[in-house]
Amino acid sequence: MMTHQDRLIQWLLGSLDLQTTLFHLGQYCGSWQASTAGMAQGGFHVILNGDCWLHLSGTGQKHRLQTGDAVFFLRDLPHLLSPHEDASAAADAPQPPMQAIDLSAPCSTALACGFFEFRAPINELFLAKFPAYVVVSRERDELREIRPLFDLILAEARTGSTEPSPLLTRLVDLMFFYVVRHLCRRQEVEEGLWAVLARPEFTPLLEAILREPGRDWSVERMADLTHMSRTKFFRLFSQTAGTSPSQFVAQLRMQLASRWIVEGMPLSRAAEKVGYQSDAAFSRAFKKVTGSLPGALRRSVGAGSQLAA
Repeated sequence: MMTHQDRLIQWLLGSLDLQTTLFHLGQYCGSWQASTAGMAQGGFHVILNGDCWLHLSGTGQKHRLQTGDAVFFLRDLPHLLSPHEDASAAADAPQPPMQAIDLSAPCSTALACGFFEFRAPINELFLAKFPAYVVVSRERDELREIRPLFDLILAEARTGSTEPSPLLTRLVDLMFFYVVRHLCRRQEVEEGLWAVLARPEFTPLLEAILREPGRDWSVERMADLTHMSRTKFFRLFSQTAGTSPSQFVAQLRMQLASRWIVEGMPLSRAAEKVGYQSDAAFSRAFKKVTGSLPGALRRSVGAGSQLAA
């Protein structure tokens, strides 16, 4: 039976407006280095065959990666992949062009690498408290449900077509969403929306806000729903969320509004549904939370649709 928390996690996963781009698909031999850092975007590397080392630049941290492993960067983080365990040797390695995948080639490493872009600015606010990167190991029981996805990715990568299969990015999308859900359930996020989700005493409140985002959500009303005094609620909620209850509600409202705008809802209707009778007031609140105006989001969605056509 699905819990309240599971339902909320599913809603939040559904609200992430993610675009995945495949940057590299191929393999390296000999001495090499590769990275997706420096593009101001999240990124990923899926190890299709062979093994290599992930080096986090300037930190001394390293991870051995092998066939079936993946690393997801939720933020742009200086790093490089290389067959060299020694960080200095890895940094001095050349950056040769990728070759076509040939799994019979000895001492080679096949990779699928690319970028994540969160098209709704509010998504980055909610993911900001997540770890900067996540390494997924095929050998561990954690996230074993994504193993079939890896097999599908490898099958698509080996089709031999001159153009990468469009299914590759969709499969990586699925892997990423499994990773996000895993982090939510592990309660590894110290504060923010996901940390609030992990506290069962706040679950009825979140469901109520999502059900009626345009309602007047005063601190007193929120405290009543959680059966706490105003003082206790404000202190505990602020510690968990990393922000005040009113700021949290504003972020959640703009998350909803962003989703509706992307889906084509008129701006005035989206504003009304989250409690704003004035388009101007809604625009000011939207920009304060997301950093951009709702009209800009609407135009970016329209431009994306035209490009897709």
